[in-house]
Amino acid sequence: MRRDLLLLSAGRRVELIEGFRAAARQLLPAARVLAADMRPGLSAACQVADAAFALPAIGAPDYAEALAELCAREKIGLVVPTIDTELAPLARLREAFASEGTHLVISDPALVSACRDKTTVGALFDRLGLASPALMPHDAIHFPCFTKPRDGSSSIGAMRLDAPEMLSEAMRADPDRVFMELVPSDHVEVTIDLYYGRDHRLKAAVPRQRIETRGGEVSKGVTRRDWLHDLLRDRLAAIAGARGCLTLQLFAPPAGDRVLAIEINPRFGGGFPLALAAGADFPAWLIREYLLGETISWFDDWEDRLVMLRYDAKVLVHGG
Repeated sequence: MRRDLLLLSAGRRVELIEGFRAAARQLLPAARVLAADMRPGLSAACQVADAAFALPAIGAPDYAEALAELCAREKIGLVVPTIDTELAPLARLREAFASEGTHLVISDPALVSACRDKTTVGALFDRLGLASPALMPHDAIHFPCFTKPRDGSSSIGAMRLDAPEMLSEAMRADPDRVFMELVPSDHVEVTIDLYYGRDHRLKAAVPRQRIETRGGEVSKGVTRRDWLHDLLRDRLAAIAGARGCLTLQLFAPPAGDRVLAIEINPRFGGGFPLALAAGADFPAWLIREYLLGETISWFDDWEDRLVMLRYDAKVLVHGG
């Protein structure tokens, strides 16, 4: 049986590697936590993993073959994607890999597609009972508004437009750019780490308010258990095709029950280490479900009002 774990596009995700290692030591002491990246020698997470491997770019024609060969050779039982561009290709490969004994922890292709396209994700939010900012046609943009790429990530290319002179002709002519209404100023941005079992039912929801971000990733945040948590537990109780970690981003008012959902990504988010530190052990649950055959129950015993304050650290590679 394949028991080792592999984190794809490991990059700077040292805390995620450490989270999986802590879970593996408790549940599968002999299992290794591995990492892959296009340039593992320049990845901090690859340096702290038990072993690291180079893989071609996700769009390369030999990517699937290279990943399958790596999983077979290293006896990898669990593969965790971390970036948006991996999701659709891996979702299509999930069943083929499972037949060989390797679990790609990824949602179904239809859900991945719905999450990735900013112009259609609103329909998904409608089905889940969540409001979202209204989209604007390119020939009827009014200001102020917000714009971002149709399939963007990490806040790259996302910006507020306060006046017509801020809108370039290239932006207006770009069919892959989305324009939407501006969120009310009294709303706060909240990211919710959601865990879905193999039965596609919600097992945990940890809202964390974004206090400060850097490069599109949260640098200061705090967990919060309030009306928002109760609302989401009810409305997100089941999502067809959902598996593992999903990350929902929304804006919430000080009180009430109308939130504005903006994104949902079927992968670990950059701020997940805060939910893990609060007690929501997603890595352990993945091991228990996919490698030990256990069933995960609803978990709500995570720490409220836990503050995360990130800082820069280093990994030194001698002789590198």
